[in-house]
Amino acid sequence: MSVSPPPAPYMAPPVPAAADASDDGKSFLVTWLLSLLVGIFGVDRFYLGKVGTGLLKLFTFGGLGIWYLVDLILILAGAMRDKAGHRLDGYDKTKLIAWIVTGALVLVGGISGAVNGASGEASGGGTSRAGVVDGLEKTADVAEELVDGALEDAAAEETPAVEEPAESASASWANSTWGEFAPIQQSGAGDTIIDLPAGATGGVVVATHNGSSNFAVSVLDANNGSTGELLVNTIGAYSGTTAWGISALGDGVKLQVTADGDWTFDIRPMGSAPALAAEGVGDAVFVYDGDAASLTAAHTGSSNFVVMQENSDVFNLGLLVNEIGTYSGTVPLSGGPSVVTIRADGNWSLAVG
Repeated sequence: MSVSPPPAPYMAPPVPAAADASDDGKSFLVTWLLSLLVGIFGVDRFYLGKVGTGLLKLFTFGGLGIWYLVDLILILAGAMRDKAGHRLDGYDKTKLIAWIVTGALVLVGGISGAVNGASGEASGGGTSRAGVVDGLEKTADVAEELVDGALEDAAAEETPAVEEPAESASASWANSTWGEFAPIQQSGAGDTIIDLPAGATGGVVVATHNGSSNFAVSVLDANNGSTGELLVNTIGAYSGTTAWGISALGDGVKLQVTADGDWTFDIRPMGSAPALAAEGVGDAVFVYDGDAASLTAAHTGSSNFVVMQENSDVFNLGLLVNEIGTYSGTVPLSGGPSVVTIRADGNWSLAVG
């Protein structure tokens, strides 16, 4: 006895794509501008792929202006489709601008003058083609100004004004303590001397080095004597942020750089340091505005890990952490305003709690 194969499973017929969807839809904004400015010559219909009616519109000068107005109204109403029947892309987003600009042009009579010029030429009147073109050019100029203004207004409405953040208490305190100055950027290679900003007693130093030997940065006074601050002392490549003037034994006026490769320096006011971060890698400088709290710190490097805090308290020792290699622990953190510096060769994390 033969066994009949089971019936094939039912499969629903494919659903045709919606007529409004298009991977290559025509732009409403482009179509409207073409219709507004040169629609009397059928350019808008050429753009939509409707070549036949575009030619007819061209030869009749927009149907003596009537066809021109009808197409413009259809486009503004969202009823115009391309040759494939797809809706114009971006209609909902820019229709308000299009209506405002078109209405303004009607009020100033720009469109009316262009249409009347075309009608006069088609009927054998005294208005020449040059008059039509001149009218269209004037219309285009007015339209361009109105479009620009409308787009600027729309952008202003969509994008709220961004207010500059107020200077933090720590930033203000740091700038008043060590001085403000215009940032200094320098780049070069090998050993050099870099002058620090005149009048400032401290600041932030962002440095990079791509050599393979010793890279050291120390602070010197006016007599080329050491102020006791060795900002960087490492081998090979380096990228980090340090600060001068916090624990100096004298007034620093220049940096002595020892290097075998290319380097860059960005010297900024102390108040430009960012707020205390939760994590990072390598040397860093921050400002801290918060209250006295516990600071939980961790480090995964192999060299010295130092966390210092400088504030207005003369009895504050400032040294929070000073360990070699990996570290994990909790120490007391004084209230701000203050500057926190980190010296590290690996990843670190800070949690204030």
